[in-house]
Amino acid sequence: MCANPIRILQPNVTQEEALRAFSSAGASALYWRIRSGPLRRIADVYVPYFLFCVKCTAMPPRLLAMDAVDGSLDLFEFPQIPGEGELLTRPSRNLLGAALSEERAAGLLRDKVLRVIFQQGFFKLRDPRIEITRVPCELHLPYWLGFYERSGSVRCRVMDAIRRRMEGAKASAFFEQWLAA
Repeated sequence: MCANPIRILQPNVTQEEALRAFSSAGASALYWRIRSGPLRRIADVYVPYFLFCVKCTAMPPRLLAMDAVDGSLDLFEFPQIPGEGELLTRPSRNLLGAALSEERAAGLLRDKVLRVIFQQGFFKLRDPRIEITRVPCELHLPYWLGFYERSGSVRCRVMDAIRRRMEGAKASAFFEQWLAA
């Protein structure tokens, strides 16, 4: 089966680095091995993201990316629209499908931006004006999944291949749900 090529942001973690991180001797990796069994395999996976320009009276304009699957993953912030040198085109079958409409994604993003505004102490703002504009940019962000198996039960640990960090339970559940579908 041939996969269609997609545009991805160039990962900051190679397969070898991801394998080392998933099988490291650190406390977190040890916890995963005790809880979920030994590492069996790793795989790269790509998540579609919408890119939005967010303008608000309470903060400077920001370029934010939100996952186009269900909007539950952490937002990405970019200093500018990713250029050709930062994007790769490659085929992959490990691709999640976009399920959110642009309108629904913009609504979820508005809620997240409001949360950020209020967390920063702008709670006195009665009616912050937020303008969210979709930036036309095909964008998939890379993640590494580590699969651990114990007694026939497989668990998934997630590494953000851009930020070079392990994700938490929310991201693990996100990918495990996709794999189970």
